[in-house]
Amino acid sequence: MGETITFWVLAVVSVGAALGMVFNRKAVYSALMLGTVMLCLAVLYAVQEAPFLAAVQIIVYTGAVMMLFLFVLMLVGVDSSDSLVETLRGQRFWAVIAGIGFASLIVLAVGNATFGSQAGLAAATAQGGGYVRSIALLLFTKYVFAFEVTSALLITAALAAMVLAHRERVAKKATQKDLSRARFLSDRPTPLPGPGTYARGNAVDMPALLPDGSVSEESVNPYIARYDVEQDRLPSDPKFAEAIRARAEEESE
Repeated sequence: MGETITFWVLAVVSVGAALGMVFNRKAVYSALMLGTVMLCLAVLYAVQEAPFLAAVQIIVYTGAVMMLFLFVLMLVGVDSSDSLVETLRGQRFWAVIAGIGFASLIVLAVGNATFGSQAGLAAATAQGGGYVRSIALLLFTKYVFAFEVTSALLITAALAAMVLAHRERVAKKATQKDLSRARFLSDRPTPLPGPGTYARGNAVDMPALLPDGSVSEESVNPYIARYDVEQDRLPSDPKFAEAIRARAEEESE
């Protein structure tokens, strides 16, 4: 009973996600829908007492293949629009032929599952010595061509992503020597403060600024603040001078 309920719930979710993957115009949403379908298949494998297939479905397909799709999306761009200009002659004709061939395969698969004899998992894997060994024998004997074609397809997708993401460099890449020379020729040869530091400079005797624009007295070393007060080396800005003076008074107390 529980297996039947699980099947019908996941069947509805899988078919809905598959339709969303096909008819969605956003590539990111289509990839997410494809991941949903793969996870539902993994749960169905686990319910059918095939934990190896469930683990492979999650690790290989949901993990590796989906990461490949996401990398392609990140490299090509999420907001890139599809071109409606037909650049290859006859691609619509061959697309129709491929669609008809795929529909024929779907019909044959459904007919084989519906009208074929059901042997059961135990009887199907008894000859191979277990379901893992049976899968390995089928992959590397009967279905070795389809297995290799799938591998070549994944490699082609990775190479296509690199080709689409490649950009020709229009200017020479600056070396470390060029960057150092440009920095010393500019009006600020010293390094900039680190991110998140609201400082006006790199001098340790100058107070930093807080996010609200007020002066932080704790950012000044008390010994340096007392030295600046004694030597009358306070900055011209009154608020910075007052912060240094207050810091020196705290040290003297």
